[in-house]
Amino acid sequence: MTQVATGRDAPLLSRGWARVAGGLALPVVIVAVWAAVTGSGLVPPYRLPTPWAVVQAGADLAAGGDLWLHIAISTQRVVVGFAFGAVIGLAIAAIVGLSRLGSVLLSPTLVALRAVPSLAWVPLLILWFQIGEESKIILIAIGAFFPVYTTVADALRHVDAQLVEAGRSFGLRAWSLFRTVQLPAVVPSIVSGLRLALAQAWLFLVAAELIASSMGLGWLLNDSQTNGRVDRILLAIVLLALLGTLTNAILVVAERALLRRWV
Repeated sequence: MTQVATGRDAPLLSRGWARVAGGLALPVVIVAVWAAVTGSGLVPPYRLPTPWAVVQAGADLAAGGDLWLHIAISTQRVVVGFAFGAVIGLAIAAIVGLSRLGSVLLSPTLVALRAVPSLAWVPLLILWFQIGEESKIILIAIGAFFPVYTTVADALRHVDAQLVEAGRSFGLRAWSLFRTVQLPAVVPSIVSGLRLALAQAWLFLVAAELIASSMGLGWLLNDSQTNGRVDRILLAIVLLALLGTLTNAILVVAERALLRRWV
C-alpha cells in the first residue's frame, strides 16, 4: 500500500526556514572570515576595512539622507530600464521566433549587437541623448533586452510542432493560436529570460551611472574610488547585491503566479 508523504516526511532542505538558513550560511561565514582577517591586522584597513567600518559608513550616509537617495535613484533607473528592455525584448522575440522572415531579417544584426560591450554604448548615448536620465535608462534597457530576446525567441522556435498542429486542427490561427498554445509552452522560458534580464539590468546600472551622474550607487562606487573610501566602495557593492537579491525575490513570487496560471 502506497503511503502519501506528509510535510513531516519532506526532506529538511525543502522547508522554507531551512532554505533561508542555508542561504545565509555562506554570507555569515564570509563576514566572519572578513572580521577575523581585518581584526588580526593581516590586511591593513586602507585595503580592507572591518565590517563595522562599512556599517558605520552606511550609517553616516543614511544620517544625512544621501544613502536612501542613492538607493532610490538606482532602483528607479533599474526598474524603468528593465521594463522597457523586457517589453521590447518580448516583442522582438515574438517576431523572430514566430516568423521565418523576421528571423532572417533581424537575427544576424541582433547577434552582432549583442557582442558590443556595455561601455561601448556610453559615448554614443551621451552624444545622442546628452547626460540626462534618458541615456542611463536606454543603456539599462539595452542590457535587459538581450536576455529576454534570446531566451524567448529560442523557446518559440522550439515549441512542439505537434502541439501547434493540434491547435490548428481545432481552428486556432494567429493570435488565438499564440495565446492558447505557444504562449503557455514558453512561459517558463519567459520567466527565465526576465530573471536574467533583471540581473543584467543591475550590471548595466553601474555603467549607466558613469554617464556624468551625480547620484546613485554606481556614482557612489566611482566617487569612493576617487576619494580612496574603500569602506564606501564595499558598502555600495553590498547594497547592489542586496537590492539585486530583493528584486529577484519579487520576480520569483511573480514567477510562481505565472506558472500556476499558464502551466
